[in-house]
Amino acid sequence: MTESNKITLVGMGNPLLDISAEVPDSVLTKYGLEPANAILAEEKHMPLYKELVDSYEVQYIAGGATQNSIRVAQWMLPEPGLTGFMGSIGSDEFGGKLAACASEDGVEAHYYVDQATPTGTCAVLVNSGDRSLVANLAAANKFAPAHLETEKAKAMVDSAKFFYIAGFFLTVSVDSILAIAKPAAESGKVLAMNLSAPFLVQFFGDQMAAALPYCDFVFGNESEAAALGEKKGWGTDVATVALKLAALPKASGTRARIVVFTQGADGTIVASDGITTEYKVDVLPEDKLVDTNGAGDAFVGGFLSQLIKNEDIAKCVDAGHWASRVIIQRSGCTFPSTCDYE
Repeated sequence: MTESNKITLVGMGNPLLDISAEVPDSVLTKYGLEPANAILAEEKHMPLYKELVDSYEVQYIAGGATQNSIRVAQWMLPEPGLTGFMGSIGSDEFGGKLAACASEDGVEAHYYVDQATPTGTCAVLVNSGDRSLVANLAAANKFAPAHLETEKAKAMVDSAKFFYIAGFFLTVSVDSILAIAKPAAESGKVLAMNLSAPFLVQFFGDQMAAALPYCDFVFGNESEAAALGEKKGWGTDVATVALKLAALPKASGTRARIVVFTQGADGTIVASDGITTEYKVDVLPEDKLVDTNGAGDAFVGGFLSQLIKNEDIAKCVDAGHWASRVIIQRSGCTFPSTCDYE
């Protein structure tokens, strides 16, 4: 593995093994699931994982939103070991698969290994190109601030200039987020977060409110923007919500917050300092679309790969769009062995 002292970007989140399958509408109906949504598994969803494996052709793909984004960013960077990732896995085969995938992709992973709990999984139900995610966090839920006190974690955090945390991690350890966010704000480092799913905005508002003041960048999509707008009384216009979110108080006054909302095939909206800019998407022909699983993660990965090289926002968005376009032509958040982005 690489040396922790050359890491520029560190992600922290829930490492999950995706169990992906194409399913008919009846499966979504049976488990009360919506297309293009993400939820945490409840008791009623537990039989779903076995049903997928027993009845459908499944693919096992290293997942978890933050790890996906970090893997894509690393793929688009010129040398391995510029990115790191921290999360919690179990001491089992699935955990081994996640660790191997990170290593193969050049990401310096530092997992907390929980001996008593299995590695988290995410059912990815692909239906008419859309994906519905049902996450069973299991070991991913066991991450604690103490892991950040290990020598390797300290070295990674010290080395990094940029941090990325998907909103899904808000349900696991806000204390861990703040343990990175507060020193980052004090030392002028950059923290990016993702709204990640409407349910987080709706039900984990206090946790989100604790982290948002430290965020220099906030990512999301149109449904998350609408959920936030409804929750805050801002309405559901994506550009308006982006402006309001960008204007919320910040812990560090050195730079204005930048909000980036993707809208699928529609333009991506960037808001900061009272101004919104829309960047058009080069729409993919429908016959080339395989599935949208990982598209949002890939966008963030592409964006961050240029941000850490000090490229301008237009270039960052372009790289995000390009990465998403690559990923939606493949199954899950996977990519070719070489990156030809220019």
